Amino acid sequence: MNTDFIKGVIVPILTPINENEFIDEAKLREQVNYVIEGGVSGILAFGSNGEFYVIEEDEMERGLKIMIDQAAGRVSVYFGIGAISTKKCCRLAKMAADNGAAGISVLQPMFLKPAEDELYLHFKTIAECVPETPVLVYNNPGRVNYTMSGKLVERLAHEVPNIVGMKDTSGDITQTAEFIRRTRDVGFKVFGGKDTLLYASMCHGAVGGVCTAANFMPELIVDVYNKYVAGDLKRSLEAQFKLNPVRLSMDGASFPVAAKDMANLRGRSVGLPYKPNLATPEGPVLDRIKSEMKQAGLI
Repeated sequence: MNTDFIKGVIVPILTPINENEFIDEAKLREQVNYVIEGGVSGILAFGSNGEFYVIEEDEMERGLKIMIDQAAGRVSVYFGIGAISTKKCCRLAKMAADNGAAGISVLQPMFLKPAEDELYLHFKTIAECVPETPVLVYNNPGRVNYTMSGKLVERLAHEVPNIVGMKDTSGDITQTAEFIRRTRDVGFKVFGGKDTLLYASMCHGAVGGVCTAANFMPELIVDVYNKYVAGDLKRSLEAQFKLNPVRLSMDGASFPVAAKDMANLRGRSVGLPYKPNLATPEGPVLDRIKSEMKQAGLI
């Protein structure tokens, strides 16, 4: 299985919606063009910042088709899966593969706290449903309240042929490094999942990052990656330091609305979040976001 394309900055693309909470096709096509022109290497449909957890399956399929059509082969389009049941994950994986997704990303089940053997079987079963499609596992302990172990990822990487990589959003660089160390012998592709740690993740062998910031400042996050792979480590680190205050300003807002707030502040017009979330109101949190964006020359 060719996995050479699995690298770079992948954006968990925002899902623009209209007043009835249906995907706004025109704005989604505009957002696809914007991130591609900003230099991303790939698009992840319906990741965490794509608000997957509130989108119906038929809307996901419609949105994926729009993204693949608009990308038109310029970058790879991946499909994010965050369902709890293995059965539903398999159904979504098959849908994504049938519609031409370049790969799928699978979050560990939220709300539950599966044993390691249960998690192994969950990921293995999903991957076996789409044996010709690259599968990335997605470790996000901050959202599901438990982490994947290095042992589990090592086992998946060595025993399931089409589980070829992962996104680690632990924010623990030691854990990211362990995932890389344990799987490097099979060319497993580890992505950093924290925008603020893209440089650090790549120093340990990550192939890139799945970066929310690419939705509203692709030029800054892509700059970190491009300078790093060009060997200009000093300027890559400076690019990381330029990005970090903007990215950290998001943390005061209700998840995940800040990404849409910031895109709108840059004139992207991506609309509101799905309810129950609301746009960040005027006040100290939004003031800090605006201040850091101005400092970085974004608005």
